[in-house]
Amino acid sequence: MTKTTFATVEDHQRAAQEWFVVDASKHVLGRMAVRIAEVLMGKDKPLYTPHISVGAGVIVINAEKVGVTGQKRETRVYTRWTGHVGGQREETLGQLLEHDPEKLIKNTVRRMLPKNRIARDMLRRLKVYRDANHPHVAQQPKELLIER
Repeated sequence: MTKTTFATVEDHQRAAQEWFVVDASKHVLGRMAVRIAEVLMGKDKPLYTPHISVGAGVIVINAEKVGVTGQKRETRVYTRWTGHVGGQREETLGQLLEHDPEKLIKNTVRRMLPKNRIARDMLRRLKVYRDANHPHVAQQPKELLIER
């Protein structure tokens, strides 16, 4: 008879010490975001449990150089609403990449995470930086492998 194992608080604390770094200039936005979401949730570990965050932290560098395929830079439109009358705003992916690439990557990953409180904790462990410099050297991050 098989026994079902669940992650414990100790597993959560152990996972909180693990960090990965991703160079966005080498990857396409969607494929990179899927892999980052898997690592943040802990789905790449055999001890994955939906109600406990056992995922590692992820640092993304070179966010402004992330790749997109096809005509998405000009045709993909992101719409938001300010809350005021006539406050609908639209931006293309290219415009968003120019002035706020960190926000683009965070939103892409956020939409792939579950819609609950645990996802907010997972998203706090995602650090995105525009260039190659980051202040997380003390965490000794390992490079995250992403298949092309």
